[in-house]
Amino acid sequence: MRTPLKVWIIDDNLADSTFLLRLLEKLPLWQVDVDVYDEFHTEEFVQFQQSPPEVVFVDYVLGAKKGTDVIRRLADTGSHAAFILLTGHGDETVVTQALRAGASDYLTKRELSHSEFSLDILDKTLRHAIQRKRTMEQLEHNAFHDRLTGLGNRALFIEHLRHSIKHTKRHEAELFAVLFLDLDRFKNINDSLGHTAGDELLIWVARRLSECLRPEDIAARLGGDEFTVLISQMKHVSDSIRVANRIQEVLSPPFNLQGHEVFITASIGIALSRIDYQHPEDVLRDADVAMYRAKELGKNRYEIFDTAMRTKAMKRLQVENDLQRAIHNNEFRVHYQPIVELRSGVIIGFEALVRWQHPNRGLLLPKEFIALAEEIGLIILIDQWVLHEACRQIREWQKRFPSDPPLVVSVNMSRKQFLQPDLIKRIEQILRETDFDPHYLKLEITENITIEQTEFISTMFSQLKAMNIGLYIDDFGTGYSSLGALHHFPVDMLKIDRSFISNMHLDGDGLAITRTIVALAGNFGMTVTAEGVESIEQLAKLRELKCEYGQGYFFAKAMDNDAAAALIAAAPHW
Repeated sequence: MRTPLKVWIIDDNLADSTFLLRLLEKLPLWQVDVDVYDEFHTEEFVQFQQSPPEVVFVDYVLGAKKGTDVIRRLADTGSHAAFILLTGHGDETVVTQALRAGASDYLTKRELSHSEFSLDILDKTLRHAIQRKRTMEQLEHNAFHDRLTGLGNRALFIEHLRHSIKHTKRHEAELFAVLFLDLDRFKNINDSLGHTAGDELLIWVARRLSECLRPEDIAARLGGDEFTVLISQMKHVSDSIRVANRIQEVLSPPFNLQGHEVFITASIGIALSRIDYQHPEDVLRDADVAMYRAKELGKNRYEIFDTAMRTKAMKRLQVENDLQRAIHNNEFRVHYQPIVELRSGVIIGFEALVRWQHPNRGLLLPKEFIALAEEIGLIILIDQWVLHEACRQIREWQKRFPSDPPLVVSVNMSRKQFLQPDLIKRIEQILRETDFDPHYLKLEITENITIEQTEFISTMFSQLKAMNIGLYIDDFGTGYSSLGALHHFPVDMLKIDRSFISNMHLDGDGLAITRTIVALAGNFGMTVTAEGVESIEQLAKLRELKCEYGQGYFFAKAMDNDAAAALIAAAPHW
């Protein structure tokens, strides 16, 4: 059975076009439907766009025109047609021009008219041109599409966005919007079910995304779990909001991944063309900024970009850069707040608290940089440095101010640091380098770490206890754990959050909570430190409750090395 093939011949030489037509009709493998044109003008161009053929033969000389110019104009339409140049002698320069214009192959008229193998030559040329065109289309498709989901990629999205910017400048009544989507907690899917399940989820998300868009809208995957949507030719800003709501609706039903029912949500940032954008990258940047704002406000929501967000993002970027520099320039400092034994009123040690000596902004407290350091992955380096510096300094004071027992040091440890698989090795190295006895090192972690990865946490606790290191739960009462759950871990001390101490009136909830924590901790063999002690009345009540230790401004604020050394030398009693 012969394969149907729609062909155009554009040649102003009637004899040549007729000869080629007869050869095409004799091809044994093709059922050819041929249209012949002796010239090429606007009418033919419009017809080509409306009903394009699969193959176009174009003569190199078309009156005053060149066939290469015709091929270039037709190829620029994005047509799937294969173009074959007809030339008299196969001049190398002419052939090169044709291929650069978009031709898939060429044929010499001399070769066709003087060879007994003209049919074979024509058949091979046709097949080669069609295959070359398909290969080029596949390469082009791969270059502009995401292989996993089949959606457009960043390059294709940028190109469409560039056209939308130009179109909007010509048609001011029409708007466009870019939606930047990031799946919430996608990493949890990869970590729990594996990357294969994660890829499957991305494929399904792409399908649901495509189903809720108009044909003229463009969806793309930028990489990872980030998707973008271009909504073009909008009349109202509310159109973009409707699309954002629709996307969140189509993502809300569960996904079935390898027999597991999985729910996923998306944070969406929206950038609108009402800002006079010149470059597509700027639109994407602002939509990305708005998306991060949506995540900050709780995820599973959309936010529309405004210039205040950009200012905030620029400040954040500056802080990120400053943090990177601070690591290399040794700009961090350790301040020390005394820990007081409430029964005797003497200092038994210090909590090491990091500060940032910013070259322009002065001394910064942790609340101004720790959360960002955790997010960008610098917290591990900061934690290691603080631990090393605190052990070094306290060991120096132990030698300079001997006491029985020696001074202890309490060091905060971030969740990311605590979950590092080589944590024990790193702590052992620091203890060796600083000649610090691990018995006098206390590590503080937040209580919510005890409710995740329980087996790993329990193993880590046991290893640290085997090293004779103390384990404290910081800000206790503000997280999600319970004393019953903590009893499964070898915890030495609970630090009651300052919010309970500040509200510890005679009949207040703070007093009741503090009394309960102190009593139950004692039953479990733990001691208690009260944070945020600021008055003699609070101190008296804590002593009455038999709380063992206290910290706070009533005793002293966190201070630098020299001030802390002077305080130790003064040996105060409270």
